[in-house]
Amino acid sequence: MDMVSALASRQAVVMFTNSTCCMCHSIRALFYELGASPAIHELDLNVNGREMERALRGLGCKTSVPAVFIGGKFAGSSKDVLSLHLDGSLKQMLIDAGAIWL
Repeated sequence: MDMVSALASRQAVVMFTNSTCCMCHSIRALFYELGASPAIHELDLNVNGREMERALRGLGCKTSVPAVFIGGKFAGSSKDVLSLHLDGSLKQMLIDAGAIWL
């Protein structure tokens, strides 16, 4: 858990993904489209990936990836991020975290 928390707090937007996950790719593309450049940690390619995946599930991730942190706080999985985007609050969260500027 400490490793996930440390990585999540290092940059404005941090994503934990799997390299072959289509939803991970879609959420990553959404952030790039909004002008954010998230730090990506691909669990299937990381030596500590399984440990990090267990920690993410401990945070309440029903599916461990994608797990998105904005401003060091857990924003959710793909469904949560898409909901934030559709209601207009994702962009403001990115601005508040310093991930994008107007």
